[in-house]
Amino acid sequence: MTAGRPIGSVVRQNIIEILYFMKKGYGYEVHKAYIELFPKVSQRLIYYHLRKGVLTGEFIVKSVKEKGEYSWGETAEKKYYENGAGAKPKVSSDVKTYFEKKKKQK
Repeated sequence: MTAGRPIGSVVRQNIIEILYFMKKGYGYEVHKAYIELFPKVSQRLIYYHLRKGVLTGEFIVKSVKEKGEYSWGETAEKKYYENGAGAKPKVSSDVKTYFEKKKKQK
């Protein structure tokens, strides 16, 4: 038996499920989907688990600079996350149904 806390996290596994169907998304998008599907958590916790997942190989981060008119200038940097090699989605039927309904609304 190893000492210390287990590596996995329920929140991070839920994020893996969400990103499995989203393919890629930035933190705020993931948070919006998360609070509609699972018990409410803070946006800060979502960002923590996204960063932690990058370290464990569960997520891959890609930075994209988007042009537009913002109060701070002409560009904004968005970090898009997607599942990495360490992610093991369980393909939750609830999450699948949520994204199917969302796709039909568009």
